Amino acid sequence: MGKYFNVNGKRLEEQYVCHLSDFLDWEQLAHASDWVLFKDNIGEYISIDETSLSQGELYTVVTNKEAKCKKGALIAMIKGTDSDYVSSVLKAISKTKRNKVKEVTLDMAASMQKIVRSCFPKAKQVTDRFHVQKLAYDALQEIRIKHRWEAIDMENKEIELSKELGKAFTPHRLENGDTLKQLLARSRYLLFKPESKWTPTQAHRAEVLFKHYPDIKKAYQLCMELGSIYHHTKQKGIAFTLLARWYDKVEKAGFKAFNTIARTIQLNYQTILNYFDNRSTNASAEAFNAKIKAFRAQFRGVRNIPFFLYRLSKIYA
Repeated sequence: MGKYFNVNGKRLEEQYVCHLSDFLDWEQLAHASDWVLFKDNIGEYISIDETSLSQGELYTVVTNKEAKCKKGALIAMIKGTDSDYVSSVLKAISKTKRNKVKEVTLDMAASMQKIVRSCFPKAKQVTDRFHVQKLAYDALQEIRIKHRWEAIDMENKEIELSKELGKAFTPHRLENGDTLKQLLARSRYLLFKPESKWTPTQAHRAEVLFKHYPDIKKAYQLCMELGSIYHHTKQKGIAFTLLARWYDKVEKAGFKAFNTIARTIQLNYQTILNYFDNRSTNASAEAFNAKIKAFRAQFRGVRNIPFFLYRLSKIYA
């Protein structure tokens, strides 16, 4: 706008902050650096998550899912993730309104669960399915990365041996033209997808990968089976049985990382199973976080947090 009207852009921004907008008269300005709260936006179905505004500074974000990331979506943004502090801010909303909340979607962070128990005691907690599946994919990638480092180390030793013998080093090529190191590096993305979505090249690469690393194949199958439970099961009782069977397969597989996931699921099984009642996810919170990041990128970062939250509230609160 500054360029269009032949006005210094920085000066125009200062004039907007100080004169053109009602920012200086904003009712939440006094505490905007620490929190903003919009009591009337609370609904029966809400999400709670965390996001980073500037320099890794985390804020807890509470949103109304029914608003679908539009006007009225933002309920609160509170600096930090300390459960006691966040709860003290949210309790400024009347107990009557907070008791009307039926369901809260969240990740498996203990602090988030404590906030929900304290502020929304009558709400059902639903652990986001994508956080559970992400743990499984992280465990799978950990196995792949471990083999990749081993392949790099082995190739380095072969190069050193070739130099000692005065020969040119020629790496061994697999059936698809990759070296072991390349095979493991290039297999990253195909391991996130089911076989039905592989391209012909990815299918060939996966065949070679699973032939040389059967443990990666077994871990991949465990990830796909967990995803299948979430995707196809619609009854909580059936989901409970299928997750128990999956848990047994994980124990028999002997993967340390997967055993950690299985124990995490076991400790959070009730909130995880609550997903199968309404198939609720934290996607709305993630979408809202994406909007915040896009808004932040548009302004090339956040220099003035209160003003940033003011602009955000004008659009989403």
